[in-house]
Amino acid sequence: MKEKEGFSAKATRLADLIEYQEGSVVSRTILDKEAGTVTLFAFDKGEGLSEHTAPYDAIVYVLEGEVRVLISGKPILVSQGEMTIMPAGKPHALEGVSKFKMLLTMIKD
Repeated sequence: MKEKEGFSAKATRLADLIEYQEGSVVSRTILDKEAGTVTLFAFDKGEGLSEHTAPYDAIVYVLEGEVRVLISGKPILVSQGEMTIMPAGKPHALEGVSKFKMLLTMIKD
């Protein structure tokens, strides 16, 4: 797939491209290529993703709010403007400390 129409060759404020929905997790794919994906997420407070593993490394960059990321049982608090890497094959989970928006970049081998 190519870049989503309207995002190429211009400045875009990522947090403005996705809105919160009460009691929900919202996602929006920005880029979907064979080498990986770039996806925006908006999580309402207390929402998250249950523990799972992925075959690819993933970068979580927080645009707004705070999220607790568990990687192999180790809690990491990630706040606005910060990022962490969730390594391939390691169990991980996310839980919103507050409402939060994040950019997830998944890199395939």
